[in-house]
Amino acid sequence: MAATIMDGKALAAKVKARVRAQADTLARRPGLAVILVGDDPASRVYVNGKRRDCTECGFYSEEYALPAETPQAELMALVETLNTRADIDGILCQLPLPKGLDEMAVLRAIAPGKDVDCFHPFNVGELMIGMQSFQPCTPAGVMELLDEYGIDPAGKHAVVVGRSNIVGKPQAMLLLQRNATVTICHSRTPDLAGQCRRADILVSAVGRQGLITGDMVKEGAVVIDVAMNRDENGKLCGDVCFDEAARKAAYITPVPGGVGPMTRAMLMVNTLTAARLHQNG
Repeated sequence: MAATIMDGKALAAKVKARVRAQADTLARRPGLAVILVGDDPASRVYVNGKRRDCTECGFYSEEYALPAETPQAELMALVETLNTRADIDGILCQLPLPKGLDEMAVLRAIAPGKDVDCFHPFNVGELMIGMQSFQPCTPAGVMELLDEYGIDPAGKHAVVVGRSNIVGKPQAMLLLQRNATVTICHSRTPDLAGQCRRADILVSAVGRQGLITGDMVKEGAVVIDVAMNRDENGKLCGDVCFDEAARKAAYITPVPGGVGPMTRAMLMVNTLTAARLHQNG
């Protein structure tokens, strides 16, 4: 039986419609400020998408496009100004930053209540103990996809391939909070294929084309491909050999059109949450 393809694009549209309806009930439109330093083409695409999302959700948005040569002090001063603005509920600094800029210092400077990416150490700590106001956008998007397709992680063995602070680690925590048994794999994991074959839910977030082959997928598994790569022809692809994996999986996300749209949708959810917190005191 062919795998069910998990349509992140359609679900993202539903999530944003729900956010728009809730935002319209607030006394003030949610506000999002996006900082883009340098001219990385992929970052520009992401930022343009986020601007469109804000328009769809009825949010107020500002973009600060700074040259790659921007001094650290100037960037920090901008963040501090945005921290004090009552009309800005969320601040997003697009990563990666150009060489010479201290990313962690910038992320730490963003007020936790405006950290809609959930990168500030305070929010990461709250995530660890299950008391978070915000959830990291990509892992939260994965959880939303699981819910949409009626996949309950409780009691299932989830394998997360990748241990980044942005996806791998928080993804493991969200699955753990939903009562999955979680294994985190990485570059030093022996017998990666064997670990993957044990997974009821397999999440790959490494960024290496062809990493997950069909023989690494358990029959009937849920396969979530978070990665975004380009093949030798410039076509977008993930970590998973899609056609091979789809012959064994029960559910699978495509690339593009799977987790990517959900990442942006969950940013809108977090911005709405921030606006509610700020307006309700």
